[in-house]
Amino acid sequence: MQENKMGTMPVGKLIISMSWPAVISMLIQAMYNVVDSFFVSRLGEEALAAITYIFPIQMVMISFAIGTGIGINSLIARRLGAGKQEDADLAADHGYRLAFFNWAFFCLMGIFAAAPLMRVMTDTPYIVEEGTKYLSIIMIGSLFMFVQLISEKILQATGNMIFPMLCSIIGAATNIIFDPLLIFGIGPFPEMGVMGAAIATVFGQFLSLCLGQFLLFGKKHPVKVKIRGWKWQWHICREIYAVGFPAILMQCIGSVMQFGMNMILRSFTETAVAVMGVYGRLQSFIFMPVFGLNQGVLPILGFNYGAGNRKRLMDTYKKGFLIAFTIMALGLIVFQVFSYQLLSIFNAQGNQDMYDIGVPALRAISLCFIPAAYGIMTSSVFQATGHGFLSLWSSLIRQLVGILPIAYILGWLFGLDMVWYSFALAEIMGTGYLVIAFVRLYKKELKHLGEL
Repeated sequence: MQENKMGTMPVGKLIISMSWPAVISMLIQAMYNVVDSFFVSRLGEEALAAITYIFPIQMVMISFAIGTGIGINSLIARRLGAGKQEDADLAADHGYRLAFFNWAFFCLMGIFAAAPLMRVMTDTPYIVEEGTKYLSIIMIGSLFMFVQLISEKILQATGNMIFPMLCSIIGAATNIIFDPLLIFGIGPFPEMGVMGAAIATVFGQFLSLCLGQFLLFGKKHPVKVKIRGWKWQWHICREIYAVGFPAILMQCIGSVMQFGMNMILRSFTETAVAVMGVYGRLQSFIFMPVFGLNQGVLPILGFNYGAGNRKRLMDTYKKGFLIAFTIMALGLIVFQVFSYQLLSIFNAQGNQDMYDIGVPALRAISLCFIPAAYGIMTSSVFQATGHGFLSLWSSLIRQLVGILPIAYILGWLFGLDMVWYSFALAEIMGTGYLVIAFVRLYKKELKHLGEL
């Protein structure tokens, strides 16, 4: 077999070469999130609140794509590392089809459940109406997102990070360009408001898909996706979702947390909900590069685990954590020092309540950045080695057992300003669990990796 760089290139150089395209992709995605919210905020605080209420539901949808993709990525990388080419191809074949099954479910949700879901979250007429339009469009049009994200994960599992980056760039750039055109009706385009933001999102995903399918099927790769001449094998799906299902649940837990937090904040004021939405967009500039790093590290970990190379696996983990820690530390400084300036990006009407609530919020929540660096990189080891449920328990501890109960109690006892500290306290709880889980995994399995 031809040598794979994930098993031979120096680890530090390999992490950089594998991660920088994904980091750029994630930064562009973060820029899209901020630009999207920036334009929507010009429609008013209620418009910004509408897309904030939608965000947890949107994340559930994305979680199915990303979680399934992580399962495919992990399985392909492990099979390539073990020299099992046919099994790697089968994982890619099955994963590609799973994208269509996932989309069918959410398409039906977009047709029949968008309005009821909005009415559960709020009774403000404008938010319900605009939120329903936005939610319906992105769920029905999610076919492009599902197929493209799975295609990207297949390519990343082989060590190809450039092609996924190109797809992300064209999708996000298209979205950014069409957002103001469709939201405000510039030039020949009709004024669509919040609905225009949704259409711009789907259109960007469509162009990303077109490029992605050309690159996946039109170029040679270490794995092949067959359109015809293959048979469905349930054991492949089970192996994909042994890692993918916990990853899906992890993402969904985050959506449940966001939904619950919105309900807690709404009991104080809708402005607090809008602040939460602003934080979600701003923190993506810090977390997205770390997630990009994670995308680069995951196939390296999986490949070397499959190859039985403990030293390279552990070197990758340690160096990945050091980079993640540095990014998060810089992000913490920015949020502590420039919280007012960050909020001003989205406060089109100069609402003083947004500053009064938002400045303490950004400074308090950003305290979670440092422990989150350890959590993200340690979860990568669990996923790459096929122990996805260890990551799942960490998310349960942090986002359900931790954040929501702590936020409710702090809000009840001390008021809104203390609610924001629940993020850091819950992250510390999750870190304690991760330390224990990683030590046990290392002693039981990783320590003996490669031994006959």
